[in-house]
Amino acid sequence: MKEIRKIIELYQQIDFSQRKVALATVVRVEGSSYRRPGAKMLITDDGRWVGAISGGCLEGDALRKARQVMLDGKPMMVTYDTMNDDANSLGVGLGCNGIIDVFIEPIDPDYFQKHSLYFWKQCATNRTAFIEIKVVKAQESYTGIRHLILTDSDSDPGFINFPEEEQLRQAMNQTWQSGKSQLLTYASDTIEVFIESIQPEIQLIIFGGGYDVPPLVEMAKVLGWHVTVTEDCIAHVAPKRFPGADAVLLVDRNNILSELSFTERTAAVLMSHGYKYDKAILEQLLISNVGYIGVLGPRKRYEKMLGEWEETDKTFDDNRLTEVHSPIGLEIGAETPDEIALAIVSEIQAHFHNKSGTPLRFKQGPIHERILNG
Repeated sequence: MKEIRKIIELYQQIDFSQRKVALATVVRVEGSSYRRPGAKMLITDDGRWVGAISGGCLEGDALRKARQVMLDGKPMMVTYDTMNDDANSLGVGLGCNGIIDVFIEPIDPDYFQKHSLYFWKQCATNRTAFIEIKVVKAQESYTGIRHLILTDSDSDPGFINFPEEEQLRQAMNQTWQSGKSQLLTYASDTIEVFIESIQPEIQLIIFGGGYDVPPLVEMAKVLGWHVTVTEDCIAHVAPKRFPGADAVLLVDRNNILSELSFTERTAAVLMSHGYKYDKAILEQLLISNVGYIGVLGPRKRYEKMLGEWEETDKTFDDNRLTEVHSPIGLEIGAETPDEIALAIVSEIQAHFHNKSGTPLRFKQGPIHERILNG
């Protein structure tokens, strides 16, 4: 989402009476590649660009191809074969060992509200997910629209004369559930469709305003997360102490569910160093839909809370209790506030991408999951 925000910022700065724009999107990767399907790059006809489709190897050629797309007003699919460094025609050693398909399309500002850029902006502003269905290859006779948007699992994207409509709906719903991109073919390989899940950035809510919080705020902001710092002691929530935070709030410990917003893309981190405060916050988080809960401190601290709840017959869902990350963070030998922030951010990143956090050298098979193709 950080890259998408930068693309939107550049788009809004463009004078379309003078300039033209194209969008490049990685839609398929066979083998290895620095960027994965869904990577994007916005390009203007005066050579400006933001985002990336590779580690810097393909951008120059993509700029040249994009100029042709903007001139013709027609989209283009470009295939980059990086399997053989000696044979590649780009004049650089790519070393990626993969084949990358990049879809480059012109953007008409008059149809902005029908383009995915508009929905990216809504996703960034309102923190809402959506599915984009982009036709990247089609017969000349195909009368369907190029972009179809699904804003929730029950919405109707309004297919127009699309062959094999039921299969496309099934694939669309599969992407909604899994969040995994798909490049699919229909109508005897005459139509190719790229289906992508666009998710809002992670929302990090930090409960506590101690000396070890600023490094966590700064590190999360580098990743483009939305960060809120809150406590119920006014002395701990001076905004000047957390200049990078999106919000610094004074919220009573008993009212967090009514005062703060939580989603499955929210990570709640308790690091007040106050046992009673953390316990009061945790009791409310356990009945919310927050996607990640982490508690700073030794395991025995959380076990003490579990014991007190059992003594007072306060019950929570067993699965929810086992999901609490206590102690918080990955084991990387963290001691200082900066190192602890790195351990926490790394665990949250792994959690929301369903990864274990183990060293890649122990991983069997490719680093990235392969895009689903049909």
